[in-house]
Amino acid sequence: MLKDVALFADVPSNYIAELERLSVTRKYPKNTILVSEGDDTSHLFIIVTGKVSVFLSDEEGRQVILNYMGPGEYFGELSLLDNKPRSASVQTLTPCEIISVSRAQFQQLLREDPDFALVMIAELTRKVRSLTDSVRDLALLDVYGRVSAVLEKLSDENNRIHQPKLTHQDIGNMVGSSREMVSRIMRQLVIGQYIEQQPGYIQINKPLPKAW
Repeated sequence: MLKDVALFADVPSNYIAELERLSVTRKYPKNTILVSEGDDTSHLFIIVTGKVSVFLSDEEGRQVILNYMGPGEYFGELSLLDNKPRSASVQTLTPCEIISVSRAQFQQLLREDPDFALVMIAELTRKVRSLTDSVRDLALLDVYGRVSAVLEKLSDENNRIHQPKLTHQDIGNMVGSSREMVSRIMRQLVIGQYIEQQPGYIQINKPLPKAW
């Protein structure tokens, strides 16, 4: 499985075999908190099957969803590098199977394989760029623009959004707006035949307008 993850694609097979031998694979039910913001944990988590949400929350229970992740994606790499507490919480949206790799294994691979270290730097750079795009959207786009950007980000190559039970509240949590505002925008996109709700997914029928 690890060989199929982009992060480990170019790692020599002997390292992969050793990582897989020492890693642990577990299954988790839906709605399981895998990582809590502020936790002092020491593992990299790789999703084999299922989907998770990555989010921040405050003391009043309000949430901001940072990302959705699925098979082949991973989380927890920052704490492996800086030994700091977890920067966000992660919860399963569906039943999941997840591989965990310890900090000691991960750091040993960094020391012994310089090419892997370069891949890790490239992956972190990609995530920083994605974060920069998200901050730009929050700062410069109105609510419709942020909703449009999220829909396009979540869609696959067939212009379908497969996030399980993606609610208007979930979208509001991603764009920093109320559920009511998101509902009005989604309703207008349906009326304009830009999107339609199908069983199990949202279909984007045509390019979303730049402004509303």
